[in-house]
Amino acid sequence: MNVRLKPEKYLKYLYLPNLFATKRTGEILSVNPTVISQRVDATEVSVSVYDYTAESLEEKKSDKVESVFHYKDTPSISWINIDGIRKSDVEAACTNYGIHPLIIEDILSVDQRPKMDEVEGVLYCLLNMLYFNEEKKTVETEQISMVLGSNFVISFQEDPSRDVFDPIRHRLKIPKSQLRQRTADYLLYSMIDLVVDSYFLIMERLGEQIEALEEEVVRKSNKRSLARINQLRKELIVLKRNIAPVRDLVAGIIRSESELLDDRTTKYFKDVYDHIIQAFDLSENYRDVMMSVQDLYLSNVNLRLNEVMKVMTIVTCLLAPATVIGGIFGMNFDIIPYAHHSFGFYFAVGLMFAIPVVMLYIFKKRGWF
Repeated sequence: MNVRLKPEKYLKYLYLPNLFATKRTGEILSVNPTVISQRVDATEVSVSVYDYTAESLEEKKSDKVESVFHYKDTPSISWINIDGIRKSDVEAACTNYGIHPLIIEDILSVDQRPKMDEVEGVLYCLLNMLYFNEEKKTVETEQISMVLGSNFVISFQEDPSRDVFDPIRHRLKIPKSQLRQRTADYLLYSMIDLVVDSYFLIMERLGEQIEALEEEVVRKSNKRSLARINQLRKELIVLKRNIAPVRDLVAGIIRSESELLDDRTTKYFKDVYDHIIQAFDLSENYRDVMMSVQDLYLSNVNLRLNEVMKVMTIVTCLLAPATVIGGIFGMNFDIIPYAHHSFGFYFAVGLMFAIPVVMLYIFKKRGWF
């Protein structure tokens, strides 16, 4: 059987920054709100529209933002999802729907903290969808912006190849679904709820990684284990940094007195708030577990060091009598007992072996090893 080796998979570990993922630290901690990040316009933009009432549903897909402008004046509820952020398209869509320039600036920004704003008759929510990269074992983020109007919800996504909204698309195709019977704020709730629920899937994958790492540290830990501990702690930082602000986001929606929010929908947002609190507590628990795993690793290292030092100490103690006896018989005196005796050599060697044996017996009896 021919097995093709991939040396590049292992050669990267010869470079210490790759082993301990120091580049990942720069990615996580490089956020600077005083510096305006430059967003690169997407090469492709995909626009999907679900225009619905309790009785009807119109589904439309296009690659031009201008094709959704007329939905502003329809009495039905419209969900406009724009995949791929392009400055000209975002400005055109927001201008058509009367969205404030400050919100446009937030949509076009990168590495924003999740937040909620009410500006001139629209409610704006920004949060991150999380994905777990199985190959790199890292948590990846995708910024999503959602704008709630009187009869529309516009969502802006960065990556058209993935999102968590397929259950909403499926429910919209069911005529008697609750989503079709409610107002636009219920659609916003459904979208935020799916994003929050996806956090638990990411934490489940991280939990599996932490559990496997803990077993590895207990069985046999090495420098690679320390590198994995370091990496997982960074991913937990990413997780917590994206989960914690969503708690304030949902709380702000619950406290809001906006006319866009129906009182009947508030209880659903309270349910989302309970979920995000649970997710935040779980991320804190994972952080505590990682601290415990790190302490366990350090304890194992110290334990192995103590074992080595104990062996070295015992060997030194066992050799000490032979050193003393050899030193005595090697002194430059004319008269040394048994120095010139025919059995003197055997007597000295016998003592060198007998005394360590007695010492071993005493050490063993006292439980020193």
